[in-house]
Amino acid sequence: MKKNLAAMAAALLLAGVGAAAAEDIIVQPEQETVIKEYVKKQPLASVKVPGVELNIGTALPDTVELHEVPNVKYRYTVIDDRTVIVDPGTHKIIKIIQ
Repeated sequence: MKKNLAAMAAALLLAGVGAAAAEDIIVQPEQETVIKEYVKKQPLASVKVPGVELNIGTALPDTVELHEVPNVKYRYTVIDDRTVIVDPGTHKIIKIIQ
């Protein structure tokens, strides 16, 4: 029984580390510069997303349209007059740039 508890505790600890690492996506400064310049040239209308707080790691609903930036794997959108960079695979906010 004690071995099972230890194994379960280890598995939960490792799962937590994996989840934390997934949240820690770093946008390289070069990519951020490219995104900022593109956003200035391609302004979007701001949208409201009721019930969603704009925080790093917050998953946006699939109904929020994400826009491409050429040669960058991330997407962006403007919510409440703030430009957010989003991981298109998870729809999670990875950076708030305005």
